[in-house]
This record gives sequence, C-alpha cells and structure tokens, in this order.
Amino acid sequence: QVDRYLYHMRISDDVLLDVMARFQAEMVKGLGRDTNPTATVKMLPSFVRSLPDGSEKGEFLAVDLGGSQLRAHQVKVFDNGKQSGQLESKFYPTPKEVIQGNGAELFGYVADCLIDFMETKNLTHKKLPLGFTFSFPCKQTKLDEGVLLAWTKHFKVRGVQDTDVVSSLCKTLQEHKASFEPNVDLDVLALVNDTVGTMMTCGYDDQRCEVGLIIGTGTNACYMEDMRNIDLVEGDEGRMCINTEWGAFGDDGALEDLRTEFDRELDLGSLNPGKQLFEKMISSLYLGELVRLILLKMTKEGLLFNGKVSTALLTKGKIETKHVSAMEKYKEGLSNTKEILTELNLSPSEEDCIAVQHVCTIVSFRSANLCAAALAAILTRLRENKKLLRMRTTVGIDGGLYKTHPQYAKRLHKVVRRLVPNCDVRFLLSVNGSGKGAAMVTAVAYRLAAQRKQIDAALAPFLLSLEALREVKNKMRTELAYGLKRETQGSATVKMLPTYVCGTPDGTEKGKYLALDLGGTNFRVLLVKIRSGRRRSVQMYNKIFAIPLEIMQGTGEELFDHIVQCIADFLEYMGIKGARLPLGFTFSFPCRQASIDKGTLVGWTKGFKATDCEGEDVVDMLREAIRRRNEFDLDIVAVVNDTVGTMMTCGYEDPNCEIGLIAGTGSNVCYMEDMKNIEIVEGNEGKMCINTEWGGFGDNGCIDNIRTKYDQEVDEGSLNPGKQRYEKMTSGMYLGEIVRQILIDLTKQGLLFRGQISESLRKRGIFETKFLSQIESDRLALLQVRRILQQLGLDSTCDDSIIVKEVCAAVSKRAAQICGAGLAAIVEKKREDQGVKHLRITVGVDGTLYKLHPHFSRVLQETVKELAPQCDVNFMLSEDGSGKGAALITAVAKRLHNVGQK
Repeated sequence: QVDRYLYHMRISDDVLLDVMARFQAEMVKGLGRDTNPTATVKMLPSFVRSLPDGSEKGEFLAVDLGGSQLRAHQVKVFDNGKQSGQLESKFYPTPKEVIQGNGAELFGYVADCLIDFMETKNLTHKKLPLGFTFSFPCKQTKLDEGVLLAWTKHFKVRGVQDTDVVSSLCKTLQEHKASFEPNVDLDVLALVNDTVGTMMTCGYDDQRCEVGLIIGTGTNACYMEDMRNIDLVEGDEGRMCINTEWGAFGDDGALEDLRTEFDRELDLGSLNPGKQLFEKMISSLYLGELVRLILLKMTKEGLLFNGKVSTALLTKGKIETKHVSAMEKYKEGLSNTKEILTELNLSPSEEDCIAVQHVCTIVSFRSANLCAAALAAILTRLRENKKLLRMRTTVGIDGGLYKTHPQYAKRLHKVVRRLVPNCDVRFLLSVNGSGKGAAMVTAVAYRLAAQRKQIDAALAPFLLSLEALREVKNKMRTELAYGLKRETQGSATVKMLPTYVCGTPDGTEKGKYLALDLGGTNFRVLLVKIRSGRRRSVQMYNKIFAIPLEIMQGTGEELFDHIVQCIADFLEYMGIKGARLPLGFTFSFPCRQASIDKGTLVGWTKGFKATDCEGEDVVDMLREAIRRRNEFDLDIVAVVNDTVGTMMTCGYEDPNCEIGLIAGTGSNVCYMEDMKNIEIVEGNEGKMCINTEWGGFGDNGCIDNIRTKYDQEVDEGSLNPGKQRYEKMTSGMYLGEIVRQILIDLTKQGLLFRGQISESLRKRGIFETKFLSQIESDRLALLQVRRILQQLGLDSTCDDSIIVKEVCAAVSKRAAQICGAGLAAIVEKKREDQGVKHLRITVGVDGTLYKLHPHFSRVLQETVKELAPQCDVNFMLSEDGSGKGAALITAVAKRLHNVGQK
C-alpha cells in the first residue's frame, strides 16, 4: 500500500543516471562565464588552490557560523613527521533574535563569542591567523573575501546579503578591540565554506581527498577543479576548489518530473519558496517534514491510525529527522517507531508502525539516491579531467544525517559505486570539518604564502630589468670591439673570428657539392645539387651517423677516422665514390681561420673532448684521415661554422640577410662586417663574415652581476669550467641543467616533491631542454606536465607541477632575453657602421631552442625590438644552415675563386 502510495519516490538506476547527466550539464553551465548567470548550480570558486601536504604547522583560530550553534576553535598543527594536530573548541548557541535580526547584531555576537573564547584560552596576547567558516553561498574574488548571495538554513539576517562578510567581521572586531579588548589582534586569512572545510580536514589525513560532501541540516559538495575549466577566474594553471552550492539544483525546473506533491507542499511552506529545491529533497532539515506531510495525507485518507488526525500531525516541524533516523533502526524492531508515534499522541497499531517505518525508509532512501547521483557526476568529471580510465579518490564527508542515520551511509556508498564503477571511492568521515577545516585552509594559505616568498627569492635573480638588459647589450658592444682590434683580440672573450667568407649568394651558384656537418652528437654527410637561372633550386640527399661518446672523448685520430668511415659509407650509398667533388665542412666549434679552407680549433665545446685537436688545423686532420683510408679523394674548399651556414641559407632567399643566429644546443652569432673594421685581416675593401663565438662572452667576469649560484653550479660541473659562460646561460645544452639545480635547491627547502630528492633528480643531464619546451607548452595541462615529470622519475603533485613550470619559464625567459640583448648589440653596431638613422635587416635563425620552444623566439624578438628600437629586424627561419649552407658557401667560394682567376 505504501509502495503504491509513494511510487514516485522510488527512483531506478536509469533515472539516477539521467539525474547524473543533468547535474553534469549544470556544472558545465555554472563554470562558464556566459552561462553562469543563469545556472542554478553556481559553481563558486573558493580560491582554495591547494590541499594540505603534511608540512603545515602553527597555531590557528577558527570560528564556524552556519548551524544551530556557533563554534570557536583553537587548532595547533604540528609538522613532526606524523602530521598531527590538536583541537580545542567552545560552543555557543545561535539565538533566534540573532539569526533573524540585523547584520550588526550578528557580527557583534560572533565577535563577542570569539573574544570570550580567546579570554577563556588565554590567547588575547597572541596575534593568530583566523579562518572563518561561513556555511552560506558566497561569491569570492579572493580567499579572504566573500559576498553573501543568499541566506539558507533558517537564517534571515537583514542587511548582510550582497555585502562582504569578512570585512563586516573585521570591522566589528576592530570596534570591539577599540572599546573592550585592546590586546586582541586577529588576522582573518580565509573565508571557508563548511564543505570546503570538510574536504581540507580529510585532505590532511588522506592526500587523495579532493571532494567534500555535507549531508546534514543543509547539503552541499565541493571538489578540486582544473583552473583551465573555470572561466570565472583568471589563469589556467593548477586547480581550485569549487563550492558547487548544489542545493539549488532544480530551481529552474530541471527536477520537476521527480518532485512529488509532498515536495511542492513542503516548499510552499518554507522560508524560501521556489529555492534550494534539491536541498529540500535530500537534507535532514526537511526529511522529517516530508514524512509528516505524507503521514498526514495517508491518515486523512484512512490508511493510517484509523483515520484519526492528531494535533502533532497537523503541526509543522513536529516530526524531525532524528525521529526518522530512530524509526529506521530495524534491529530494534518496531519499539522505537511505536514510542515516537505514541509521544505524538497517536495510537499506532503494529501495521501502522510497519507502514510508518516503510515511509521513513522510502524518503531517506530517495535522499541517499539523489545525493549519490550528484556525487557520481562530480566523480565522473574529476576522472575525465584527469583523463583516467579508472580513478582512486577519497570523499571527505560530514553532516548529521550521514553520521547518525543508521542506514544512510551504507546506501549512499552502494549507489555511488553502482553509478561510477570505474571510480574506487573511499568515504572518509570528517572530524570537525567546519572548524578544523577552516584552520587547515588558513594553515595551507599560510604555508603557500611562505613558500611563495621562498620561490620568489630563488627565481628573483632570473628576472632581469630593462636596465640590466641594456647593460648586457652595452657590455657585448664593448667585447665585440675588443675582438676586432689587433691589440685586444688575444685577450678578448668574444673572439670575432674571420671566416674568409666574403660574399653572400647572388643566384648564379650551380653544381654538385658535398657537405659535412659536425656539431653535436650526430654527424651528417650530404650531397647538394644547386641549379641557377629561372629554375633555381637546391636538392639535398643526406645520411645521419651517430658519434659514440667514446669517440667524442677519445683521440683526434679516432674521431676523424670515424668521420671518413661515414663519408665512405655515404659515397658508396650514393654511388659517387669516384667523383672528386668540392666539399664544405661545417665544423661548429670555435676555429681561427687563416683562409677559407684553413681552420685551427681554438677549443672544444658541446661535450666534445677529443685529444690532440686543439691548436690543429681541422682541414689538415680531415685530409690526413682521407689519405690514411686511401679510398677516395675530395676537394675541401671551405671550413664552415654552422652559424655562417645559417646566414648563407637565408641569404640565398633574402639578400638583406647579413646576420646568422644559432639558438639550439649551442649559442652563436655571425654577421657581415666591413673589412676596414677587421684589424687582424689585411685589406679594407668589401665585407667579410665574422664568426663572433659569443658563447665566451662573460668569461672575463663582466656579466657576473647577472650570474646566479645555479649558473655557477652548472659551470663547475661542466666539461669546461670557467669557459663559455654566456652560452651556459642561453643555450639548450645547459638550460635543463640550470632547471635541475633550481629544483634540487627548492626540494632541499621542502618546497617540492615533499622534500625528497629522488635518485633521478641527482643525475646530471636528466632534465633535457626538450622537457622545458614540452612543460612550457600552453596547450599542455598540468596533468601532462605531471606525466613528463613521472617519466623523469619525479613523482609530483599538482602544486609541484606548477612550480616546475614556473622554474622552466624563468630560466628560458632569461635565456631569450640575454640572447636578445646580445643580438641587439650587433644590429645597433651595423646601424651605426652604416651611418643610418633606421636600419632594416634580416637575421637567419636556426636551432631547436628557437624553433621548438613555445616562447623563446617571441621573447627574443621582443627584447631586440625594445633594446634596438631604430632597427627593423626580420627573423627568418633557416632551412638546414649547416648542410645546405655549407654547400652554398662552397659554391660562393668557387664562384669568387673563378672570378678572381679571370
């Protein structure tokens, strides 16, 4: 009979899945900037950005307003490796005249209770951070501010709605301090919703906890949402706790098909008709009243108590949720039910008792079902955000209905697990979530503020002012001049090496050329076919060979024998072993040249250490190795630096290109200099390309003011300490290592990876520069950043990932800026040498850092524009400068040689 009567209150799994989908749609609506104003589920940002990590410590106060009692708490959190805390509390009643009076009375009462608590605990002499749990819907724009949107739970205080409750409390506390208690000094650090407090309390005990649920007098849920999905808050890094305020779900009619006549009657008789409809279907504030309305109608229809309606059944609020809970204690049979009904002046038969117990079960079961559907929607969203097929998580729960009802928790767990079988959910009961939770939010805010200071201090030396960058530009200008002058060239750090490349392509180049490219861990051999005239084109065929570490760091003879072996393989592969082709040798290491086909190695860079090479002519070493093999002969026309090759490749497309820049594994620049300025080469006519070898800039200490302790550590651990200091601050070979040193330092300070330096983080070179490019990609969510760090053996939290991303950004931005400052010195020099007010010039660029890093090229270009405003610089990406460029240099050298002979 009861089942038939309450048929609409029984909800199937299909309907629950539908409710789940509806709630998910409402969540999306609430998160969108344009759709939020009309959303019923407000999805309020709480500005709580981090969960407890166990390192919180200190003494905090919390005040909790939101139920039948106001509670004041003193919370001590210990960072003793055991994550422990102490809680002392005092409860104060919230009189009806206060919760339905005016704002001044309410906040005056809160301040009185707080000061009384502090006096009781002898705390008036201490300045303590205060967390304010305010369990009503508030719009927050920061952690310590909240504008009340609407009262709920029988509260109806005048003059508070649409005002900031934190500033009202602070103002009242200041007034009390002036009038009564001059020693009281409180700092309200955080406004917290009780749901958020529940999540934070449980998060302290279980770091998987990222959902908070209240199911008591009121009902609500919060969870950690990805910032990129929260349109209402600027920024897309990290996560933030969203207070769903799900009690209003259905206020737009979305649940109309599930509401019964009893729900509508209850709503009409409430303080806020038409509002908080979901809450009215599931929270303990209303379950007793729903049961009363059902029993009243059944009695009137003669189905219960012989049709006799008692005064109690006619009195609103007479049946409370505690009665419903007691009547559902099946183990005690019908005795509880009979006792409660008798107290209500009813004369129940055994059948009446069974029927009433059944009504209570159906009403509370519906509540658990609807609550489970909305919670399942949140869990599904979390899992999808993390892109996981299966997720383990913890839900922190508080609230009288969940805690005291004999069946509620079991039913809720069962339905949730049925609706989301791909989520392994642990339900963790919160101990004083609204009080301890406010203190935990405050403690986390305190920790984050302290951590922020330490992180800012570590990264401050990487933030260079415009003045500092101008200084770098001016010092580079000075060093360029030293390198060009005969008397200072020997001691100059920027070597300004003549390349004997005296022209750029003019379009008449043609023929077949071989090119060799040695500059990193790979070695390439290329056949380049150049056509001139109307069908001008460059065709390239190449093969890549690895250079093993033992050869890179073996003897010079072994290195060049390996190179010749690779050339022999290529000639065989291409079927051209008999041809004596002109060859350009891209040798991307500092060389002092006496002519275009003579290059003496000044010193190895980029991890090479082959013996008996420094001070030797690399072209001679190559010729000798070819002679030793005695299989083929080649016409070695030019030894080429990859930077010059880059300039020549772009010069083939754009005659205005007179500068080449490499920003990759290494860092270097070349440019066309007037012969009259090159004192170490005879002759004053025309131009010659100068290979600056600017990587050594600063080796004399001139930029020590911008070098950090991390740069020093990287330098000391390198193969060539004290050398190539500028390169070590700007090139791809070293940026990852700088990042690693910073991460170690931050981990030692307890700011990263829970203070644990993993074995992988101790390994030099583990953090390759490609990881910087990946981590800094704007398209990459923090989840993917965490995956990259996991590949490196670094088990990171969401907060760790944000810090790592910030460190990468600081290091790569500085690299781009000081590289830009160096380039600005060169374009300014060219402008002044040409005696023009405004210079238009093209820079040919190559290198993985410039090409693949998401921000390097932009920051570099912006810096050049800022520091050389009278130069209009066009940046052109080079297409294989070290291969095609070497062939073009060889072709140009051949052309100029033939012109000279004629």
